[in-house]
Amino acid sequence: MTFSAGARAQGLAPSTLGGDSRSDEATNDVVQVITAKTAPAISKKTRKLLTESARTSAEKPPPVAAQKPTQAVAKAPARATFTMEPVRPMNQPTVNQTVQHRSSFSFRSSQGKKESVPVITDYYPKRIVYPYAKIDRRIDNRLVQAATVAQERAHAHSRSRCWHYVKDALLASGVVDSRPKTELARDAASELVNNYGFKRLSITDPFAAPLGSVLVYGTARSVGHVEIRTKDGFVSDFRSPIPSRRPLMGVYAKL
Repeated sequence: MTFSAGARAQGLAPSTLGGDSRSDEATNDVVQVITAKTAPAISKKTRKLLTESARTSAEKPPPVAAQKPTQAVAKAPARATFTMEPVRPMNQPTVNQTVQHRSSFSFRSSQGKKESVPVITDYYPKRIVYPYAKIDRRIDNRLVQAATVAQERAHAHSRSRCWHYVKDALLASGVVDSRPKTELARDAASELVNNYGFKRLSITDPFAAPLGSVLVYGTARSVGHVEIRTKDGFVSDFRSPIPSRRPLMGVYAKL
């Protein structure tokens, strides 16, 4: 009974040696199948990697720091092409400037035509050119000399002695043989005509007065003013490029 039970149990239990050999065989079969299918692909990749690594190690490329200039040189032409383009000057102002339009005055002429003229807002006295005095050959040449004498003795500003300085210039040049005696400048016209042979010229514009002529200004209630026409202005006890603003009584000269 004991033998039969043990034999039975031995028959039912798998043998250790038999189980190991089968499992080893099955394992070997699986390994052989996998190896047969995957070995060629793995060998190609391995060869490729080995070949590349061998070439890389044989060539021994320079370090990264040494390669940067080469890369920069390679890219240099593109940058040079960009920077070598001609630079166009920009004439734009740095500050915004508003355009100022000149104002104009519109009107209709006598013919009914619509016209416009610019309105002057600025005044530049140095740009105004006053006309020079003309030389009248009929006038006594000593009056031209009197104008020069008065201009040499005149001051920059008035000292309220215009007729006094004109008297001195006329007497120094010899136009008059004695000093005039009137005190007020407005009386100079009558004294020069009545006592010294001066004539009144038919001139109403002070700028049109000839060189050396005497201009008398004033009214019956004012002291008046006297001056001599010079080449580029008027002179009495002071020099001025423009005539007096007082009412002009007349322009006088000795012919």
